[in-house]
Amino acid sequence: MKTDLIKMDTVEEYNKLFGLETLHPLVNVIDLSEATRFPIRFTINYGIYALFLKETKCGDIRYGRQVYDYREGTITSFAPGQVSETEMLEGMKPTARGIVFHPDLIKGTSLGQEIKSYSFFSYNSTEALHLSDEEKSIILDCLAKIKMELTHPIDKLSKRLIARNIQLLLDYCMRFYNRQFVTREKSNKDMLTRFEALLDDYFQSGKSRTNGLPTVRYFADKVFLSPNYFGDLIKKETGKNPQEYIQGKIIDTAKDMLADTEKTVNQIADELGFQYSQHFNRVFKKVAGYTPSEYRKRVAAG
Repeated sequence: MKTDLIKMDTVEEYNKLFGLETLHPLVNVIDLSEATRFPIRFTINYGIYALFLKETKCGDIRYGRQVYDYREGTITSFAPGQVSETEMLEGMKPTARGIVFHPDLIKGTSLGQEIKSYSFFSYNSTEALHLSDEEKSIILDCLAKIKMELTHPIDKLSKRLIARNIQLLLDYCMRFYNRQFVTREKSNKDMLTRFEALLDDYFQSGKSRTNGLPTVRYFADKVFLSPNYFGDLIKKETGKNPQEYIQGKIIDTAKDMLADTEKTVNQIADELGFQYSQHFNRVFKKVAGYTPSEYRKRVAAG
């Protein structure tokens, strides 16, 4: 059943959706046990940042076509421009705690300068963060500190302290995501194996010639992950971001073709997906230290 789209551009609009009190126009610490309204089905187009600790599974959350991978004790997060659809189980009261804040709150703060470094805001909802009991207590403690600031009379330090406590919360979330990458090491290595197989297939099947150079999004879509989550996973496993990994594969393939075939540099560039051979020459020299022609001569000279 299709739901109406709610354009959530302010914190007050979120508070009204659940019947919550507005303590500050740009930020609120959410405790849905205090909600006086419980919409059953709703779709939100976020114009604010939101991060929630879901304490029980009481319905489905969808992001695009994917159903959220969440259970008791998971973190979900959304950034401006993202859309999520929620359908609550009938008779179930949602229990979640978290925070919503407007981008204007963090302008001119260190968090405002670094907000894009918190890559989990761009993860698909299927890539939830699963917390231990100790980690949950840390998140709840951070939320309590922010709530304390919201109930404190506003003074010259209020904005700075609120922003810094939100940043502390996000730093802990980043640490816990990094821990999750480690604890899911086997599945991550399986994902790396799939990535390598997809890379090989991309060049061997001729997709590079017809579709051009491979993109990170192409491979992330193939393994049903968001580009950011996929990128963080590959970086954790290999020390390289996916673009660097792809570029390395391109150059290795080019070296094989230069050494084992009589194709011209222009033909090789075309087969690998480069629109211009000059671009291929620049990339090859940047990675290999030689131009393609120089590399071929070195190989031929033994």
